[in-house]
Amino acid sequence: MPIARERRFRRLINAFTAVTIVLIVTPATPLPAQAHRKGIYASEAEAFRQADKIGCTEVHENNGRWMPCADERQLHQQMRRQ
Repeated sequence: MPIARERRFRRLINAFTAVTIVLIVTPATPLPAQAHRKGIYASEAEAFRQADKIGCTEVHENNGRWMPCADERQLHQQMRRQ
Protein backbone atom coordinates (compact mmCIF):
# COMPACT_ATOMS: atom_id res chain seq x y z
CA MET A 1 0.00 0.00 0.00
CA PRO A 2 1.49 3.41 -0.90
CA ILE A 3 2.39 5.63 2.05
CA ALA A 4 -0.16 8.39 1.23
CA ARG A 5 -2.96 5.85 0.95
CA GLU A 6 -1.91 4.22 4.22
CA ARG A 7 -1.99 7.61 6.01
CA ARG A 8 -5.53 8.31 4.73
CA PHE A 9 -6.59 4.87 5.91
CA ARG A 10 -5.12 5.47 9.38
CA ARG A 11 -6.90 8.85 9.67
CA LEU A 12 -10.18 7.20 8.74
CA ILE A 13 -9.66 4.45 11.31
CA ASN A 14 -8.69 7.02 13.98
CA ALA A 15 -11.83 9.09 13.28
CA PHE A 16 -14.01 5.97 13.36
CA THR A 17 -12.41 4.87 16.63
CA ALA A 18 -12.97 8.31 18.21
CA VAL A 19 -16.66 8.36 17.25
CA THR A 20 -17.12 4.81 18.53
CA ILE A 21 -15.55 5.67 21.88
CA VAL A 22 -17.75 8.75 22.30
CA LEU A 23 -20.88 6.71 21.58
CA ILE A 24 -19.88 4.00 24.05
CA VAL A 25 -18.81 6.36 26.84
CA THR A 26 -21.79 8.75 26.61
CA PRO A 27 -24.10 7.89 29.52
CA ALA A 28 -27.71 6.94 28.91
CA THR A 29 -28.83 8.66 32.12
CA PRO A 30 -29.25 12.42 32.25
CA LEU A 31 -26.29 14.39 33.52
CA PRO A 32 -26.78 17.23 35.99
CA ALA A 33 -26.42 19.74 33.16
CA GLN A 34 -29.25 18.02 31.31
CA ALA A 35 -31.40 18.16 34.41
CA HIS A 36 -30.82 21.92 34.51
CA ARG A 37 -31.78 22.39 30.86
CA LYS A 38 -34.97 20.46 31.45
CA GLY A 39 -35.72 21.97 34.82
CA ILE A 40 -35.39 25.75 34.88
CA TYR A 41 -38.56 27.79 34.42
CA ALA A 42 -39.46 31.47 34.45
CA SER A 43 -42.52 30.98 36.63
CA GLU A 44 -43.31 29.02 39.74
CA ALA A 45 -46.42 27.57 38.07
CA GLU A 46 -44.36 26.09 35.21
CA ALA A 47 -41.97 24.53 37.71
CA PHE A 48 -44.91 23.01 39.63
CA ARG A 49 -46.29 21.48 36.40
CA GLN A 50 -42.92 19.89 35.65
CA ALA A 51 -42.49 18.79 39.27
CA ASP A 52 -45.81 16.95 39.05
CA LYS A 53 -44.69 15.23 35.82
CA ILE A 54 -41.45 13.93 37.32
CA GLY A 55 -42.83 12.97 40.72
CA CYS A 56 -41.94 15.91 42.97
CA THR A 57 -44.35 17.85 45.15
CA GLU A 58 -42.31 21.03 45.72
CA VAL A 59 -40.34 23.62 43.74
CA HIS A 60 -37.41 25.85 44.62
CA GLU A 61 -35.99 29.14 43.39
CA ASN A 62 -32.53 29.34 41.82
CA ASN A 63 -31.09 32.71 40.72
CA GLY A 64 -34.50 34.21 40.03
CA ARG A 65 -35.74 31.15 38.11
CA TRP A 66 -37.83 28.22 39.31
CA MET A 67 -36.92 24.54 39.39
CA PRO A 68 -38.97 21.44 40.23
CA CYS A 69 -38.43 19.48 43.47
CA ALA A 70 -37.38 20.69 46.91
CA ASP A 71 -33.75 21.12 45.85
CA GLU A 72 -31.35 20.26 43.03
CA ARG A 73 -30.32 16.99 44.64
CA GLN A 74 -33.90 15.73 44.58
CA LEU A 75 -34.34 17.00 41.00
CA HIS A 76 -31.28 15.04 39.85
CA GLN A 77 -32.52 11.91 41.62
CA GLN A 78 -35.89 12.17 39.92
CA MET A 79 -34.32 12.78 36.50
CA ARG A 80 -32.14 9.67 36.90
CA ARG A 81 -35.23 7.57 37.60
CA GLN A 82 -36.76 8.45 34.24
